[in-house]
Amino acid sequence: MKMTLITLAALLLTSTHTVAATQGAVTVSSAGSQPTTMGAVEYFTGTAKVDSRFKGTAPARISGGTVSFDAGARTAWHTHPLGQTLIVSSGTGWVQEWEGAAQQIKTGDVVWIPPGVKHWHGASAKQPLVHIAISETLEGNTVTWMEKVTDDQYPQ
Repeated sequence: MKMTLITLAALLLTSTHTVAATQGAVTVSSAGSQPTTMGAVEYFTGTAKVDSRFKGTAPARISGGTVSFDAGARTAWHTHPLGQTLIVSSGTGWVQEWEGAAQQIKTGDVVWIPPGVKHWHGASAKQPLVHIAISETLEGNTVTWMEKVTDDQYPQ
């Protein structure tokens, strides 16, 4: 009986290990291994650069990247179907939801934008901003872009 339980336990451990090994492997994308892309003029005002883009493999829905905004640069108004998290890694900037007051964001802040909330974010007028943006895909969509933030809407 003892030998049978030990053999069964060994088989279960081997089976579990085999299943885990066939589900995929950990991947590392080295810093600088992906090209920097410029924020499209249709969706950004000023200079914004996107680095370290990532996208999960199904069933994961996560995606994101590091966005660097020059002073005064910002996104257009937009929404995310499953929300968005911003982690500010350096600088000072703004985030604002439609018909709400702009809120200052700075190094170390974490911002949660709920699903479907129309908003924008970017650098302050005098300082650059870098943040990591994380969102999820729903039915192939991570963002819906809208009109640009006007100079009157942007805090000076």
